[in-house]
Amino acid sequence: MPTVGELLQTATLRLRTSGSESPRLDAELLLGWAIGADRTRLIAHPEAPVGADAASAYESAVARREAGEPVAYIRGLKEFHGLAFVVDARALIPRPETELLVTQAEREVAWRLTSAPRPAGTPPVRVVDVGTGSGAIAIGLAVLLRKRRMLPEVSILAVDSSAEALDLARENAVGHAVADEIDFVESDLLPAGERPFDVILANLPYIPSADLATLPVAASFEPRGALDGGPDGLAVIRRLLATLPVALASNGTALLEIGFDQCPALEVAVAELPGEWTSRVDNDLSGRPRLAHVERARPAAGMLGGLGAAPGLR
Repeated sequence: MPTVGELLQTATLRLRTSGSESPRLDAELLLGWAIGADRTRLIAHPEAPVGADAASAYESAVARREAGEPVAYIRGLKEFHGLAFVVDARALIPRPETELLVTQAEREVAWRLTSAPRPAGTPPVRVVDVGTGSGAIAIGLAVLLRKRRMLPEVSILAVDSSAEALDLARENAVGHAVADEIDFVESDLLPAGERPFDVILANLPYIPSADLATLPVAASFEPRGALDGGPDGLAVIRRLLATLPVALASNGTALLEIGFDQCPALEVAVAELPGEWTSRVDNDLSGRPRLAHVERARPAAGMLGGLGAAPGLR
């Protein structure tokens, strides 16, 4: 009967040879999945024997990873912002850098709920997650707002052009007990006839088409439409930007994930919108420009009188 240490050593070598960028981590995650244990337990007990059924399941999983299939698809789940999401080929696997979008969305919504009194009858803060995929952004935000007891004052809409992706998002919403707090709608970008939104969130495709062939093999298992951003990576994002004059409330904010080298092109696209608009970009945890804030231009601070700072000036 093989031991944990023996299986990990063999699998790590196989995955390194096959071109995995993180062979040891992949081997540990897959073995933990096969035997129902976390990585800490595996590392602490390399001498532990592994039964025949678990060893067989592990062998199958390693072979799938050797062929390039993402670990998340093999395990059927991905951790994101402290939550576990069901993932499969219906939608893009949530990336760690996208956690910044959820964090900033929570801050944006919380600011709108606490910066001024909200008399009875005040409409909820309207939020939309465009291209929701697995639902990670909308669900992550809903869970955070529930912890702060703010969810009743927020309306969250999640949209995607893929009916299959929306089914996956609904499954994840049920799993995190927020299915009744999020409306899911099939639409190419924003649905027609909606009232303006206070906060628009989007992690849309932003990989230039020519760069798709250079991505790790694992990306080839994901929906191409969730990755392909057109010639310069901003084709879909530009389409969303074009809707902002109508879709974004007068004091609203759009938070858009972009490629780290797309800031100049994004600034040009924002400058071309009718009216006066501003944009700034936050860095992700790797220090790379990642999250664009797009808003209508605000009056200078000295012109605000007693109204207090507008969202773009806080």
